[in-house]
Amino acid sequence: MAAPMEVAVCTDSAAQLWSCVVWELHSGANLLTYRGGQAGPRGLALLNGEYLLAAQLGKNYICAWELQRKDQLQQKIMCPGPVTCLTTSPNGLYVLAGISENIYLWEVSTGNLLVILSRHYQDVSCLQFTGDSSHFISGGKDCLVLAWSLCSVLQADPSRTPAPRHVWSRHTLPITDLHCGFGGPLARVATASLDQTVKLWEVSSGELLLSVLFDVGILAVTMDLAEHYMFCGGSDGSIFQVDLCTWPGQREKSFQPEQEHGKVFRGHRNQVTCLSVSTDGSVLLSGSHDETVRLWDVQSQQCLRTVTLKGPVTNACIMLAPVSMLSSDFRPGLPLPHFNKHLLGAEHGDEPHRGGLMLRLGLHQQGSEPSYLERVEQLQAVMSSTLEKNVLGGQDQLRIRVTELEDEQSLYRYLAHRNESRRPEEMFTHPCSHQCDSQQPKSGDNQIVKDDG
Repeated sequence: MAAPMEVAVCTDSAAQLWSCVVWELHSGANLLTYRGGQAGPRGLALLNGEYLLAAQLGKNYICAWELQRKDQLQQKIMCPGPVTCLTTSPNGLYVLAGISENIYLWEVSTGNLLVILSRHYQDVSCLQFTGDSSHFISGGKDCLVLAWSLCSVLQADPSRTPAPRHVWSRHTLPITDLHCGFGGPLARVATASLDQTVKLWEVSSGELLLSVLFDVGILAVTMDLAEHYMFCGGSDGSIFQVDLCTWPGQREKSFQPEQEHGKVFRGHRNQVTCLSVSTDGSVLLSGSHDETVRLWDVQSQQCLRTVTLKGPVTNACIMLAPVSMLSSDFRPGLPLPHFNKHLLGAEHGDEPHRGGLMLRLGLHQQGSEPSYLERVEQLQAVMSSTLEKNVLGGQDQLRIRVTELEDEQSLYRYLAHRNESRRPEEMFTHPCSHQCDSQQPKSGDNQIVKDDG
């Protein structure tokens, strides 16, 4: 079975020849192009392996293309305002968009707008889901990073404003990028800011794990799949590689390129706006305002390939090519529905939809359902008690066996002591010697001898 193909998906702000281009990562062969509109920064997302979504730069709609039918007219998802950033859940069920300072959450199957989150004070600049779709992270120009539990957002009382699980306010200038690592609710999140720092957070506890200070503002951040390295794109065109495994134990540290745990990729002539790492961690993809996309060898920091575009690069990412991208006869399982612009649908001017059914579960269970972490703790307690019972049960069995062996040993000692206390002639006399003696003739008895002669 052939290994999955890795592709690079790129967009630029000019969009003269195409809106989005897809090329094979290692050979550089052009595979697909999509036309229509200009994709904005942090505004490109893959939906369920079937659609490519692109938030249009300065426009109030999102373009959607079927991955294989690249020549068709793109669908348009109308939004209440210009979309500043866009992402989709890995399970393909939800679409998140930042519109001004608000976060809009749509359900893909019905197109219903489920919730509008208004906890940022300025424009939302970046959004990303965790790998298991259980949480999502938002960063804004208000210097805040918010961690949201999707379950809590969906089960929130409509009369109350949903609250984020964590509010991270340690940055002092606008958030420019963020990256969610592996692990779902146990993942680590890297956040970049114009305040020249990159910070590493833990979703489960909300704690700050590491803060790295650079000499320039940071506009892009990513990590490899194993989270050995953190790559940070600077406003001067440099890319900094932070080794997370050999980094000292301090929570705050200045990046020193001359040290062995700090490396620099040099080649871009303008700010680096997007970064992405291949699955095996050997190749780094970077996009810049110098209108180029570069492919780097991580081990040597050497540039392997440079692709020149027609404008500043707004998106550049590496992904495993879905089956629908490589199969010419593939079609989406379901068409995209009409996305509502208002929470209550037809009551606020959206067209009514007939024949559909929306089922919202969990509202009546608010406060009674245990959270994910509570269920993990319960499971841990059960496993610990089971293990304790098994260990104690084994100790009881061992204690019984030791008692049996001690009794056996006492018996053997008793028999040995008894044998040693007997007289030697008794110990070596044949047991039936007294019977044999009684059968021998005595000297005084009359004997009858048969004379053979």
